[in-house]
Amino acid sequence: QVQLVESGGDLVQPGGSLRLSCAVYGLTFDNYAIGWFRQAPGEEREEREGVSCIERGYGRTFYADSVKGRFTLSRDHAKNTVYLQMNNLKSEDSGVYYCAAGVVATFMPNPYDYCGQGTQVTVSS
Repeated sequence: QVQLVESGGDLVQPGGSLRLSCAVYGLTFDNYAIGWFRQAPGEEREEREGVSCIERGYGRTFYADSVKGRFTLSRDHAKNTVYLQMNNLKSEDSGVYYCAAGVVATFMPNPYDYCGQGTQVTVSS
């Protein structure tokens, strides 16, 4: 059974940091690209914003302009886990963060085959 399990979301003050994890089960980890998306309150699933993604295997990593220089995505092949380190968080970073697995690394959520249940990130003073 395929499962993607996100964790690490929390309430944090502006300027703070969080590290999100996406543990992948039931897939050959290296065969899949992983993407991170966020959904702000009131948005529909189709409006999820692509934040970062990483290609299959030891491929390249990509970031949305809104998070470049602040977020870092990494992949632990031994643990079948992808991490999203988020620094200098802003209020506009708030939302539910989802990870997804698919063949191609893209900022569009629809091409991904599997998605987790999400973890809540709230940036507020």
